[in-house]
Amino acid sequence: MKQPAHHLLLAAFAVVLLLCAGVVADAATCDATQLTPCAGAIIGNAPPTSACCSRLKEQQPCLCTYARDPNLQRYVNSPNGKKAMAACRLPVPSC
Repeated sequence: MKQPAHHLLLAAFAVVLLLCAGVVADAATCDATQLTPCAGAIIGNAPPTSACCSRLKEQQPCLCTYARDPNLQRYVNSPNGKKAMAACRLPVPSC
């Protein structure tokens, strides 16, 4: 059975987050893998879930770190990333 392209993109996003977690981790506080529940909202066009909003709020102090990381910045700075933050009532970071 053929998987829709968005499922492949979600899987790729999860892999990127897992691979980059060690690079962008700041002690135990910043962990990009914690944003995996937001993959549907950031990569796709799904509304963010409550789990996504919770994780975004927890990881809010780290968003500038992620925005500076070459492997993650395209997700944080994307239109869908900004829409997810707005829907979760988080300010878009000005880094």
